[in-house]
Amino acid sequence: MGLIQELYKVIEKEGGWSPPRLIPRGSFLVQEGAPHPHLYYLLSGSVRVFLQQGEEEHTIRFGYEGDFIAALDSFISGKPTIYSLQALRQCEVLSIPRQAYEELLGREPGYRRLYQQLLEQLALQQMEREQDLLINAPAARYHRVLSRSPQLFQEVPHKYIASYLRMTPETLSRLKK
Repeated sequence: MGLIQELYKVIEKEGGWSPPRLIPRGSFLVQEGAPHPHLYYLLSGSVRVFLQQGEEEHTIRFGYEGDFIAALDSFISGKPTIYSLQALRQCEVLSIPRQAYEELLGREPGYRRLYQQLLEQLALQQMEREQDLLINAPAARYHRVLSRSPQLFQEVPHKYIASYLRMTPETLSRLKK
């Protein structure tokens, strides 16, 4: 069992999840500018995390069925988030507020250790993402992400994948051929 599933089961066992909620395709779980101290678990669907700069959107991350997703900056700091989380497909989500999550983690040392391992895994994923962004060649970025996350290309519209890879949709289309 992976770390995500272990932590999901801990929260479930402790009764921390809210009732399931449906998020229609195109709707927002979180919008930039407000504090959002909730952690979500995706029972179904897919979500993108993006940053808006003027007219341009920069896709940062994706979440799929069986993933945790959050406006991590706000979840950790309690400050307004700079990110938006949007459903790419209809999603069914569970959530837990930060305060309830912290109380749960304090109940057993093993829970805190599990959370630490998950954060370490997230930090490694973020470093991989930074490496992807530093690679100048679009083809190399495409192939790195394809080998690491083939699910991405089945779940996510190409315009968002192109944004994530920092290339135009036309460039992505050429690379896929």
